[in-house]
Amino acid sequence: MQALSAWPLEARQGITGVFTDIDDTLTTDGAITPDALAALGALKSTGLHVIAITGRPVGWSEPFALQWPVDAIVAENGAVSLQTMHRKGLQPPASGHLLLSKLYQQDEVTRAFNYARMQQVGARILREVPGTLLAQDSPGRETDMAIDHSEFTYLPPEAIACVVGIMQSEGMTATVSSIHINGWFGAHNKLEGARWITRKLLGRELDAEMDHWVYVGDSTNDQLMFEAFPNSVGVANIARFLPELTHKPRYVTQGARGAGFAEVARLICLSRRI
Repeated sequence: MQALSAWPLEARQGITGVFTDIDDTLTTDGAITPDALAALGALKSTGLHVIAITGRPVGWSEPFALQWPVDAIVAENGAVSLQTMHRKGLQPPASGHLLLSKLYQQDEVTRAFNYARMQQVGARILREVPGTLLAQDSPGRETDMAIDHSEFTYLPPEAIACVVGIMQSEGMTATVSSIHINGWFGAHNKLEGARWITRKLLGRELDAEMDHWVYVGDSTNDQLMFEAFPNSVGVANIARFLPELTHKPRYVTQGARGAGFAEVARLICLSRRI
């Protein structure tokens, strides 16, 4: 990893879009900071596409998709996208008449079948791994499940590994974020979610323009993105996960969490004015 200041000007000037994680990347202590929120607005005002990709559930993400200056939020590790739409014949967003459009990667029958299977796996985890709790945002989840390890409780590394092992033994994809252990049935993930939403929202193929996007993240469940994006950035608190990362971001910020994201946005916005 290199300091963010080593990011070449030419590469920064070519950026047309930003993908970002949410927890501990945009947020600090569970809430988005004013500087991170202003950074999202600055990026949008500069003409960039801004898409958040998170392991958080649909229900948790809905108010932020309405309030934040983003093109979309892709929730549940690439499974569902939320973007604002306007009622036909009503005023622009300033009037407050905003609705959310929701798109899924899996059809309704598949989602219902997988949801029932996840409840069984969740019950097994709570029964077999002492100290485990479902994430408090679980009621808002539709396509995945989450076990809390650092948000409102603490699980030691060996318990986290045990939960991951159970999920995988049941045929689930499992990943560990800065706060949760997420598991789901299906081939989607953050990278596939990024490809999918670029195609759905913009009508373009992400792989053909990967050099023109940057990804900002903070933990082990961002590794696919760090590997795929030539312009990848970790906020400073990624230091906690460095021993576990096979694929590290190319650059790292000085600031942690929301301050680190704001640092990335400032550099991009300044580069586009040169």
